[in-house]
Amino acid sequence: MDSVEKGAATSVSNPRGRPSRGRPPKLQRNSRGGQGRGVEKPPHLAALILARGGSKGIPLKNIKHLAGVPLIGWVLRAALDSGAFQSVWVSTDHDEIENVAKQFGAQVHRRSSEVSKDSSTSLDAIIEFLNYHNEVDIVGNIQATSPCLHPTDLQKVAEMIREEGYDSVFSVVRRHQFRWSEIQKGVREVTEPLNLNPAKRPRRQDWDGELYENGSFYFAKRLLIEMGYLQGGKMAYYEMRAEHSVDIDVDIDWPIAEQRVSRYGYFGKEKLKEIKLLVCNIDGCLTNGHIYVSGDQKEIISYDVKDAIGISLLKKSGIEVRLISERACSKQTLSSLKLDCKMEVSVSDKLAVVDEWRKEMGLCWKEVAYLGNEVSDEECLKRVGLSGAPADACSTAQKAVGYICKCNGGRGAIREFAEHICLLMEKVNNSCQK
Repeated sequence: MDSVEKGAATSVSNPRGRPSRGRPPKLQRNSRGGQGRGVEKPPHLAALILARGGSKGIPLKNIKHLAGVPLIGWVLRAALDSGAFQSVWVSTDHDEIENVAKQFGAQVHRRSSEVSKDSSTSLDAIIEFLNYHNEVDIVGNIQATSPCLHPTDLQKVAEMIREEGYDSVFSVVRRHQFRWSEIQKGVREVTEPLNLNPAKRPRRQDWDGELYENGSFYFAKRLLIEMGYLQGGKMAYYEMRAEHSVDIDVDIDWPIAEQRVSRYGYFGKEKLKEIKLLVCNIDGCLTNGHIYVSGDQKEIISYDVKDAIGISLLKKSGIEVRLISERACSKQTLSSLKLDCKMEVSVSDKLAVVDEWRKEMGLCWKEVAYLGNEVSDEECLKRVGLSGAPADACSTAQKAVGYICKCNGGRGAIREFAEHICLLMEKVNNSCQK
């Protein structure tokens, strides 16, 4: 269970984390933000994700695919599904990021070049946003690089702000790490313990640990932000679960983050069901879409051995794999691949065929996965419980799926999607055992 700790502030930190000198600012309780009497409507709480195009590390990192989804998509899905916000915004200076944000259902604030520099702070961008949106009373600034954020976290923090009167709430994680003082040459030659007694080192289970900001989100009322603070007034923290506290900007590599997200990420409102059937388009998924013709006019196709291994992996896990194509492929050629999969070719209505297979196996749509790459796959991709597309699939197919592979069709996409399915099924099975 998530635990929430609350407490009135005794000091104030500025947005860069340095303690401010003097007393914390006292916010006047007025009608703005629902702090006064006679409030006619609830305060407008807006989620705001800052995502500029420039990045010193990974180019366009905010829309780079993480576990098959653009990085920013993970937090947008959590924010939108939480139902905690009157509006969900992305502040960006880049066209591609704007397109992805709108694709997920967010509104876009085009930030100015003045707040899009390497030296610009989050506070600069948030204040600019508020200058254009007088309707907003409270900002929930959510970090795009926290892909394991869940809607329940946002719902509870919104309640703390709206119902319990906090002016600012920020996310923390509990860590069990012993800290030591830094040795500075010419000043100090030995290190000293900062939060432990070496003679009585506590066991992990006997020590509560310490709370650290994890940067996932900072909620604050307009008046506080306009005074130059993201934390202050009546202030509290919200403790997130350690497995949900993933910050790929700070302490985690991309491949590790993909594994963490596959296990602990939020995949949507509907619970995942165990996949029993994978249907895969032949041309452009199993193959790279190229057709070779021999001198005697026989069709020749090629496939990647990795994909054959992926199909075998699924079968060993008890998942049926079937192939489909709208083209009049040679079944004899396909059977020579020795994949031992049922297939249908010359299909004009793929959805009808998949629906027939589903009924034949006694499955609901949530128990079916589909890997497609063409416009003709769109309806199947939208209907199934788990959908994927190769990296080189058409834009229509990519917009319809929940997972976009890093690999191209005929170049390992099936193997990659198979591994993704297995990871998710591990998550489903673990949740069933709890």
